[in-house]
Amino acid sequence: MPQITFLPHAEICPEGKIIHVAAGISLCDAALEHEIELEHACEKACACTTCHIIVREGFDSLAEASEKEEDLLDKAWGLEPESRLACQAMVADEDLVVEIPKYTINHAKENH
Repeated sequence: MPQITFLPHAEICPEGKIIHVAAGISLCDAALEHEIELEHACEKACACTTCHIIVREGFDSLAEASEKEEDLLDKAWGLEPESRLACQAMVADEDLVVEIPKYTINHAKENH
């Protein structure tokens, strides 16, 4: 079972967190199932950038982003080459280290 290490984020995950999940789940669903309240304003429909993450380790194990995801990522705050939308990035068999960016372009927290 792959291990996902979420690096500390001041509001969402202050201590950081290590979780284990089955391959095939989205990084967004994995976070939410383990009480990491990752924003997802579009309800995981690949229509916003609130679930933007940066995959610090294991990026190459993820399937390539779709053209739609790439277009949305262009609008994300703090875009990096290893950026993904957590609702679209499916966990494979490799361990991952994930950073949640400090900001999103969402103007109101959704509290899902």
